[in-house]
Amino acid sequence: MKKGKHILGISFLFAAGLFLISADHIDAPAVQGGTSDITDFYAFQGENSNNMVFVANVQGLLSPSATAGASFDESVMIEFNIDNDGDFVEDLVIQAVPRNGKMYILGPVAPRETGLSSTLTAESSKDVTSVKITSYGEEAVTTTKRGISAFAGPRDDPFFFDFAQYSAIIAGEASGFNNPGSDTFAGTNVLSVVVEVPKSMIGGSGTINTWVESKRKQ
Repeated sequence: MKKGKHILGISFLFAAGLFLISADHIDAPAVQGGTSDITDFYAFQGENSNNMVFVANVQGLLSPSATAGASFDESVMIEFNIDNDGDFVEDLVIQAVPRNGKMYILGPVAPRETGLSSTLTAESSKDVTSVKITSYGEEAVTTTKRGISAFAGPRDDPFFFDFAQYSAIIAGEASGFNNPGSDTFAGTNVLSVVVEVPKSMIGGSGTINTWVESKRKQ
């Protein structure tokens, strides 16, 4: 697999109440509108404070009619990268691979290689969690294995941003955002992959750096 999207990344200090986000809507020309286009990356402490949740959204700006026919690209792997020793190199990866109506979650495990190219990391079926991909309009389907919970399917785009006002500010035509602003992404959907893992599997305490990539099979 080779990288097909530039990185979205954040740092996370394990503590109650932290919620961090990185967003990248409609500003990556090489993949804009494609099946590997990442719109959002979220990382936050789970409702169970012993867990961490990682969320990657792809294929943004889907209208309800387009969402009904949208699907994860089986040639694209979504890879959550976790650096738990502060050197900004992934020590662990969680890989999400769609196949035949299911999303297969591999890891978290040490990667066989680091950087822009990746290979699948599961040594055996025990390292793999699978979940049926929820269809548009269907009640959310989740699964849990080895303490890892997963979801994959369409969701309403959770990101709020007044893109028109932002453009006016950049152009010098406005001095700031309005309150309330206009939600550019209201009424649009994304395809979402959500993975919740025990902190003990990814370092357990202290600070982690985490980022997400989409990588296309070559």
